[in-house]
Amino acid sequence: MLIVAIIGGLIVIYAVGYMRGYVHHHTEFADRRGFFFPMLFVFLGAMFGLVLSESMTWMYFFWEITSVCSFLLIGYTRTDEAVHNSFRALWMNLLGGLGYAVGIIWFAVSHHSFSLSAMVSAGKGGDMVAVACVALLSFAALTKSAQMPFSQWLLGAMVAPTPTSALLHSATMVKAGVYLLLRLAPALQNNWAGYMVAFIGGFTFFVASLMAISQSDGKKILAYSTISNLGLITACAGIGASETYWAAVFLIMFHAVSKSMLFQSVGAVENATGSRDVETMHGLMLRMPKLAVVMVIGICGMFLAPFGMLVSKWAALKAFVDAGGLLGTVMPLFVCFGSATTCLYWSKWLCRLLVVDHIRTTKDITGRNEYFSLFAHAAIMILLCVSFPSLSNYVVLPIVTELYGEVDPTITTGNLLFMVVLLFCVFVIPLLVFLVTRRSHPHPVMSYVAGINTGDSQHFVDSMGDEKEIQTTSWYMEDWFGEKRLMFPSLAISSFIIVLCMILLLGGVVS
Repeated sequence: MLIVAIIGGLIVIYAVGYMRGYVHHHTEFADRRGFFFPMLFVFLGAMFGLVLSESMTWMYFFWEITSVCSFLLIGYTRTDEAVHNSFRALWMNLLGGLGYAVGIIWFAVSHHSFSLSAMVSAGKGGDMVAVACVALLSFAALTKSAQMPFSQWLLGAMVAPTPTSALLHSATMVKAGVYLLLRLAPALQNNWAGYMVAFIGGFTFFVASLMAISQSDGKKILAYSTISNLGLITACAGIGASETYWAAVFLIMFHAVSKSMLFQSVGAVENATGSRDVETMHGLMLRMPKLAVVMVIGICGMFLAPFGMLVSKWAALKAFVDAGGLLGTVMPLFVCFGSATTCLYWSKWLCRLLVVDHIRTTKDITGRNEYFSLFAHAAIMILLCVSFPSLSNYVVLPIVTELYGEVDPTITTGNLLFMVVLLFCVFVIPLLVFLVTRRSHPHPVMSYVAGINTGDSQHFVDSMGDEKEIQTTSWYMEDWFGEKRLMFPSLAISSFIIVLCMILLLGGVVS
């Protein structure tokens, strides 16, 4: 219910704010809104039906509605690329839906029930047929949450309009898969279904983080980051322990708010500048400060302390280590190296926003309705951070206790003290430095360059007397981490893991 409430709040804020502003600035929406808005709200209704259903048949009904609505919204612009990507999203999600349907029918025939809780209880008790059915539903969840080898449908979905990306492909639809995995989590402990989910999730988290380094398109970075973080949530569900369940719930909440806000921000930047390339966001803090502040809050929420994403990752890492065995060896490596690469690509983007740019100006045409949505998301993000311990003690822990019995608090007094220290180091010290330097240097100074600055900090005169433009860019390491180098091996490895685990599990049941 907590997740439902948060998603519902985001939907209201999103619907009355950003969508109206986006339509106002994009005339093609005004011409075709008779299709766009009804389809979007049919999708929203299906999402509510999905998360509130106990019967697997009703869940499957709403599950497929979200797939069809996503297909139509991805292809909204009707360009060749949009049509191609929409059909790829459709067949991948329908493939998962096939596994979902087979799992439901198999369990209904063997146990005479369509109840999801009955399947989870039987799987938790060691019933191998129920575990096999759980594995089939988990396979469907992997496709919906764009885990390897099904991640390409979400990358292609970025051709959709910003409202579609901000709601469907960051905060709601892709969460349907991990939501189902969390419902199944108690039945995923210490069996091949859980191993499959955990390894695919951890591998996706690591590989998607690597490929995000090589991207400069803002929406594509957000897409890879979404796939990566969904992978971590998936891995938590695959372990099925109380600590990982706690971490996964918080990861869902923080990720939904932050990514919805960032997708909207990138759309607003593209609307104002004509580009969503990170390199064109150079000095955005001076050019469009309100929009830049929102983006900084969203980016900090994804990888900096004391925002809940980092604390949740820490809890997941601890649970992976405690799991022992092969999982306890491999999963911490995925989390550590995946988190390191996450820090790299978010830091690059953050630095582009904050770097000083004296001359270049951009008119901020973001409407008040759009800013209402953006500021509301930013406020929710900060509120989640401030209320993190209370949410843990009074909301999330009771859910975990109901599923796993008595559990120890994940956040201790030592953790809270550590969060306060990190808060001071990350925010208070830089603020003090800014205030001191601003008082001593009230006006910006010209940038130091390898020659004579012409006065605009954009050009300089070199030693030969020629005027040259100053050009700086981030290093994206495409030769190392580009899609062409990593995508095919990643698809092959993840496909092998799924096929192997399914053969071992289904073979054991049949024999």
